Formats: sequence, C-alpha cells, structure tokens
Amino acid sequence: MKIRSNQNILSAAVLATVTVVPAAPDVMAQAGGLTLEEVVVSARKRAEDLQDVGLSVSALTETEINRTFARDIRDLAFISPNLIFDETSQGPGGNAALYIRGVGVADIEKNFDPAVGVEIDGLFIGANSGAILRSIDLASVEVLRGPQGTLFGRNTVGGTIRVERTRPTGELGGTVRIGYGEYDNYWYDGILNFGVTDNLAVKLSAARNNLRDGYYKNAALDKDEGAIDYQSYGFNALWNATDDFELEYTYNNEETNQETPPLLYIGQPDQLFCSGFGLCSPSVSVPLTGDRYTTSRIIYEPTTWSQYPLPDGIVVSSPDGLLENRDDATFDAETHIIEARWDITENLRMNYIFGSFETEETIVSNWTAAEPMLFGTDRPAEYEQQSHELRFTYDAGGALKLVAGIYDWHSEYDIRLRSWITFVVPGVVLDIPQYTHQETDSRAAFFEADYAFTDKWTLTVGGRYTKDEKLSRQRGNLPADAETDWSEFNPKVGLRYRMDDDVMFYATYSEGYRSGGFNGRVDTVESATIPYNPEFLENYEVGFKSEFGGGRYRLNGSFFYMDYQDKQEEIGLKSEGATGQRISVFNAATATMKGIELQGQALVTEGLTLAANLGYLDSEYDEFTFDSGFGIVDNSGLEFRRAPELTGSISGTYEWDMGSGQAWIRGAYRFIDDLYVEQTNREELKNGKQNYVDLSINYQQGGATFSLFGRNLTEEDAYTHGLNVSGLWSYATPVAPRTWGVEIVYDFGD
Repeated sequence: MKIRSNQNILSAAVLATVTVVPAAPDVMAQAGGLTLEEVVVSARKRAEDLQDVGLSVSALTETEINRTFARDIRDLAFISPNLIFDETSQGPGGNAALYIRGVGVADIEKNFDPAVGVEIDGLFIGANSGAILRSIDLASVEVLRGPQGTLFGRNTVGGTIRVERTRPTGELGGTVRIGYGEYDNYWYDGILNFGVTDNLAVKLSAARNNLRDGYYKNAALDKDEGAIDYQSYGFNALWNATDDFELEYTYNNEETNQETPPLLYIGQPDQLFCSGFGLCSPSVSVPLTGDRYTTSRIIYEPTTWSQYPLPDGIVVSSPDGLLENRDDATFDAETHIIEARWDITENLRMNYIFGSFETEETIVSNWTAAEPMLFGTDRPAEYEQQSHELRFTYDAGGALKLVAGIYDWHSEYDIRLRSWITFVVPGVVLDIPQYTHQETDSRAAFFEADYAFTDKWTLTVGGRYTKDEKLSRQRGNLPADAETDWSEFNPKVGLRYRMDDDVMFYATYSEGYRSGGFNGRVDTVESATIPYNPEFLENYEVGFKSEFGGGRYRLNGSFFYMDYQDKQEEIGLKSEGATGQRISVFNAATATMKGIELQGQALVTEGLTLAANLGYLDSEYDEFTFDSGFGIVDNSGLEFRRAPELTGSISGTYEWDMGSGQAWIRGAYRFIDDLYVEQTNREELKNGKQNYVDLSINYQQGGATFSLFGRNLTEEDAYTHGLNVSGLWSYATPVAPRTWGVEIVYDFGD
C-alpha cells in the first residue's frame, strides 16, 4: 500500500486507526478545504483505491505505524474490528495467536497450519512461529477480513495480514531511532539508503531490542524473568534494468535469545495436579503465586537428557537424577525474497516472486511452572519453506481487469521433542523421546477478473485450484510413516455498484480452506497415521464505502455471514500412554458466524483527526462432537475461543505548531469484550472485558522527533494465552503490563 501524493495530511484511511496528520495549505486548497487523502492498497494483488475495493480491508501507512510505537505487528491490532492478535508464549520468536472474526489457530507446532495468513513483501509465512513480525522498516500493513482463498490461497480462511517494508530509494539518506523504556528496555535501529549507480539502489537495515529485566518476578529463584534480546539486519537491492523491467532482492536475518517465556500455574480442584499433588490456585482468577506477574518455575532435566540421537524408547530414571537446567530459548530466522517485475506491454505486467523462510528454535520448559516440576520438555525444531509465484496482471483501462497466475510451495518441519514426566509413577522420571518430520507440497492455479458492464456496475469472478500433498514420519518412542493428498477449488463472485463518486455498495461470496494434515503429538500408531481433513469456510458479505463532507469524513461498513464446515479442533485427550495425555486434531465441528463491522474517520479541523471502529460478532457451534476413546463427547454448547462479541477502538491525534517545529498528542482506546483464550471454556482461562489506553506526546523539529509514550496505561492483566492440559492442570501467560518509554528519531538525507 502507498499514498499517491506527498501531501502532509495522512489518511489513516482505514478508519480503524487513528493517527495524526499535519495539515498543509496546499492540501487545504484541494476542493477548497481539508480532505482525506486517497489510500492505495494491494489487497487484490494490484494497486487500487481503498474506497473502490469490494472487500473488508483496513490499512496503516508508514507514518501511522511509526506513531504507534509498536514493538511488533500485534500492537497494531487496533487497526481492525473483529481482530484478536495475541502471542501463544509457548516458544521463542513470536508465536502468533491470530484470529479474525473468530477464526484462527493458537499453537506452536507447525503441523497446525495457520487459519489467518501473514504475508510480508509477497512471501506467505507458513507457520505461526515467526509470524509476529517486528515493526521495523514497515511501509504499510493491511488487514483483509474474511476468506482470501482465491488470490492468497489455502490457510487464509479467516483472512490475511499483508505487510510491506520500505523499498530502496536510490538517494543517500536514512533513519536512526534510539529509545529506552521501563524494565530496562533499550532499543535502536537504523536504515541507510544509497545509490550504487543510476539504476541500482541499495538499502541496509539493522535493529536491536533488549528487554533486560523482563516483566515477571520468579519467586522461587528471587529474580526478574522474561528477558528478551532481539537483533536483526537486512539487505535490500533494487535494480531498474530497463524502463520496463526491475529486479529486487531482499535478505533479512533475525536472532532472538531469551529466557523461556514465563508461565503461570492456575490448577483447579477438578484437575489432577490440584487434587493429587496439592498444587491449587487460590481462585479461578488468581494463579498459584497470587500475582499474574509472578511465577515460581524452576526448570530441571534428567541426567539422560544429553543422549543424542534420540533413544528408541522410554528411558526410566530417578528424581535424584534431575538437575537444574538453563532457563532459555532461542529463535533464528533467515529470509530471502526475489521479485522480478516486467511490464510486457502498457497493459500487461508480469510478477515473479521467489521466497525462502527458514527458522531454528530451541526451548526448555517446565509447563507446570511450579514446584515440584511434574511435566517438562525440550523441543529443538527446524522449519523451512520455499515458494514460487508467477502472476500476470492485465488492465487496458477498459471494462476488463484480470489477475491470474500459478503457485508452488514446499515446506519441511523437524522437531526432536523430549518430554520428562514425574507424575505417572511415584519416584520415577519417564524420559520420552519423539522425533517428527513432516513435509508439504502444494501447487495452485488462480485467477480473478473484474468486468465493468456499465459505468456503475462491476462483476468480479475468481477461482483457485489447489493440490496439497503431505508426508509425516515419526521416530523415537513411536515409529510410523504416512502420507496423503487433497485437491480443492475455491470460487469467488462479487458485485459492486458505484452510486456516485462518494458512495459504493458491494456484495461478495468467497470461500477458503485450511489444509488437512497429520497429528504432531501422538501416542499411538493410529493417531500418527490417520490424517485430519481440510476445513472449509463460506463467506456471504454485503457492505458499503462512503465519503462525505467534501472528503473530510469516511464511513465504511459490512455485514457478513460465514458457514464453517469440517472445522478442525485440536482436542486434549486423556491417554493410556506414558504422558497421560495427548492433543489430537479432529474434523469435529460445524459452526456459523455472523456480524457487523463499521469503520469511520473524520478530519475534524486542520490539526485534529479522529478515527473509530466497531465490530460485532455472533459465533456459535452448530455441532461439535468427537470420540474421546472413552465415549462420544458433545461440546456443541461451548463458546468460540478468542471470539468476543464486541471489539472497538477510538483514537485521535491533535497537532499544532510550536516554535520552529510541530508538536502532537496521540491517544488511543481499545475495547475487547469477554472471551475464552482456550477451547474448553475453563473459567480460569477466561478474560473479562479489557480496556486499553495508549498515549504519546511528541515534538518534531527539522529531522529530529522526540517522543514520550505509554502503553496499557489502564494496567490490564488479561491472558494472552492459556491451556487446560487434558484435565491435569491449566497454565497461562498475561499480556505485557503498563510500560512507558522515550524515543528519539532522526531522519537525514534527501
């Protein structure tokens, strides 16, 4: 997405955001007064005015992103109604728990395909790990709500988040940012642009964010906990070979070293670890330690832990052999993107994108987060993906516009999981190895065409055919091999009516599907070799987009109805195996979701911009039954997780001249209704109504900007993740507490 003009009044265009905006005289002269700028998005793989797109889309510009002081794209969740963006805190590197309209996935294991897509610079991130992108060098963020199966493919049943970084300018210049915040948090990053030749531009970037104290206290070890040290560097080159052909290469390397994400133990009387071991929380809303930012975790490991390769079976040892172990986790990621853009003719463009994304991660965890340690794991994992997309765009300025292409995908996932269990047999530690290797191959062909059969009516027709192949190999305690494939077609039909220059109505029908797969956590050959099938979602939507008041006001809205079939549910089951529990995936449910979304923005005065959004969601299971192995379980009465009935935000920025510079204040309020963070609707894992307030005070003079900001000023301590582990115990992690920071940004060059 990009802004077409360089005027100073920024559009916060998508109404879900609030941002500030300097009002310049030349902008005021347009139409004789203040106007919101046109915002161009690429939600349909081609540049379009946001107000012309017959989809539910929200967006942020580069300036708006920078003025939120976001650490990563989670902090930009206010941009959209019916969007919940959390972190699972089950592993390092940013594991997304991303839900749009109640559709999403919150699990660290990569055998679970995402239900909401995350795309950066045209590269689809195929796993939850690494999907929480850092907000460094971002040019735009777009949120596409509803299934995007036609143009973005499988695993986008809930929607897609598109992120684009800035491109090399070819001019000598850049940006340096330094900051310091509460909990001994310091950060700095920089971008340098320069031209090598007249047609070769280069951009270098580097960043570090070190949270040295962490947000938590460890009562057992009497120390702060939760430290995170993130570093990255990148290289981006743009070669304009001719007037019609350009080639761009992007490389990015990220390294995260952190303490194992802290967990809170919140066991209840009906769970084994409370009734059998006395580990009982004071109440459903209070963890064992009595405080949501205090843990009592100590991590141990068996003396057999260093045995690699993995043993073939369970190793039995004594608790006397448990040794206190390191409390750390690492996540390394490397990205390569090559994009070729060729204007074959004035009316036909070709885009080819190659993308590669590889990660390595390690984490040692005590999942009970209390003494004695009853369940722990060590889970080094590796993931890699490569994709190719060849796309053609046709637009001759006439009635027909077309996007069509082909897509190829390959990914591999390896995890060497070792679990140690002390609660099954008194006085015995069970060291259980499991090695999992999974591969996915996917190929697709797609198209989407617009045909304007009058100057007011436009018909959209599209479709995507996809074939997936998956392979799974299990070794260690339970050797088993399996493979399977699926083929699916996702259609789309839409109709737009342009009533006049300011008002557009649209209706659309779209489909999405989330790929099937194999369970990654298994305890029988059957659970390792029988796949779960794809899930399907049909979306019926009508909406409008409007501007009024001479372009000073925008109001967009939509109503949607979604039919969910063969919904995949990851279910914790009691097991007769050594661990006593397992998580399996079943196509166990059908459901319906319907709702309303409104987004509005107002350029009230020359210096004051207001924005707001509101989402209403009614989601319910029509049927949710499965065979637990001990009988049929009917969960049809459960509420959807991470699907609050109401979400909304209000924000505003006021800007004024001060001396030889400009000052502004930005405030934002976000509301999230009651929700459960996990599937079984445990009361200890329910968040009440959440109210978040952010505030910043800023001053800009020349190329320097000075800011003081605060986040979560209302001190909300809701859970960002939680899990009821098959009736054994529950654990959770709270959101980041109230924080403040100061920041200086200096822009230099042309």
